[in-house]
Amino acid sequence: MTSLASTIAEEIKPIGHSSIPAKVGLALVLAALADWLFYGQRAGLSLALFAIAIAGVSVLFNHATLNLRRAMIGSAVLAAGLVPVIEELNTLSFLILVASLMIALLLATNAETTGLADRGRALRNLVLLGPFRFFLDTPQAFNASALTRGIARWLLPAALSAVFVALFAAANPVIEQWVSLLNPKLILHYVSIPRVLFWALMLALVWPFIHVRWRRRPIIDTAVADGLVPPPVVAAEFLGSSTILRSLILFNLLFAAQSVLDGIYLWGHVALPDNLTYAGYAHRGAYPLIVTALLAAAFVLVAMRPGGPAENSTVIRALVYLWVGQNVLLVASSILRLDLYVNVYMLTYWRIAAFIWMGLVALGLVLIVARIALQRSNKWLVGANLIALATVLYGCSLVNFDAFIADYNVTHSREASGNGLQIDIDYLLTLGPQALPAIDRAIALRPGSSESCLVSRRDRLVEQQRQHLAWRSWGFRSWRLQRRLDALAKDQSGSRPAG
Repeated sequence: MTSLASTIAEEIKPIGHSSIPAKVGLALVLAALADWLFYGQRAGLSLALFAIAIAGVSVLFNHATLNLRRAMIGSAVLAAGLVPVIEELNTLSFLILVASLMIALLLATNAETTGLADRGRALRNLVLLGPFRFFLDTPQAFNASALTRGIARWLLPAALSAVFVALFAAANPVIEQWVSLLNPKLILHYVSIPRVLFWALMLALVWPFIHVRWRRRPIIDTAVADGLVPPPVVAAEFLGSSTILRSLILFNLLFAAQSVLDGIYLWGHVALPDNLTYAGYAHRGAYPLIVTALLAAAFVLVAMRPGGPAENSTVIRALVYLWVGQNVLLVASSILRLDLYVNVYMLTYWRIAAFIWMGLVALGLVLIVARIALQRSNKWLVGANLIALATVLYGCSLVNFDAFIADYNVTHSREASGNGLQIDIDYLLTLGPQALPAIDRAIALRPGSSESCLVSRRDRLVEQQRQHLAWRSWGFRSWRLQRRLDALAKDQSGSRPAG
């Protein structure tokens, strides 16, 4: 396999040829002719006509290298090969025609081969390697260097755009429905895969007769031999200013579509399609959109790195500001989605953490804009984010989340507000002693829930709270809770009628 690959590489070394686009066009014409003559039809005289057409196109593109005497001999060989096919097409006559066509091509276009062994090797290479050449020669029709640059410039934008579309589809049921319309089965319904393969086979078979290239002794490139290899094109273009510009244009368009949908359905409260609910729309979007914003932030940091090709571009800088603004709006939509979801399904620790995390992401995006506008370093950006994170964590350490979650869930429950879910007493009990005031309110709102099991679990929380008041485990928060519980107990005992 290795020797075959090296042989192919020697056989099809890139050679600049200005007529390759015309040759590709004629190859497509021959493939169309083969489709009309053979696809779904029984071959016979059509095969002889197709061989004549191949010979004619081959003469058209190789007339400059033809030797009249050898061309006449080749024409005679081809004519002799056509006779058996015209008489009757069978396996033997087909092989004779193919052999005569290749021998005629060899005689007319390869004057260097004189011995029988050389001609045999040339025909062997034509059979084994020729069909692979079309897919390696045709990029020259588009200028291989320009094609490589184009692929390098569009590879990153296309790949990241596909990732963002996938995340938006996960976050937005409406976009998911749009993407589902791109079902490959719908495309395959209009495209015949067998016919596409037939065309590819015909192009591979006729190409060696159109773009004739016989194997010659390899020439050593002195520049390569001396190690003077030019730098790769892909590395220079992969994160160049043109690639970043293309990426930002695509990303802004994609994010604008998501923002418009959120503006219509989430902020504008327009009726969703029949099979979608607001709860489902809100729940699906929060976390994938945060991942999207993080990817966007990473791309902006790489694209607008200090000293990079895009740092001083006014257009790219404006597109970056626009895109970061859309990402901030995306985070705001994520926060609203989560808030709507919490209103329906109550508050938990993870949902509070999600709110805090989304706020930090939004702040990080704003700091990225500040870094670009103020021309600060990434070190400054990291330090500013660490300060923000430390400040938030310090503030969170002072917040009584157990009591906050319990109070919120009870206040927004169906029993207290007439909306939302029923009070989840079991979840409240897992929050610990700080949830006791809210648990007492929940029990009062649900008179039928004072089963012995619930009372015993509440009493265990009370005992746990008393243990927290021991001097070794004393905490100011526990002390404040005990004062509150004592005040509530006093009020309850005072409100009871005297025996």
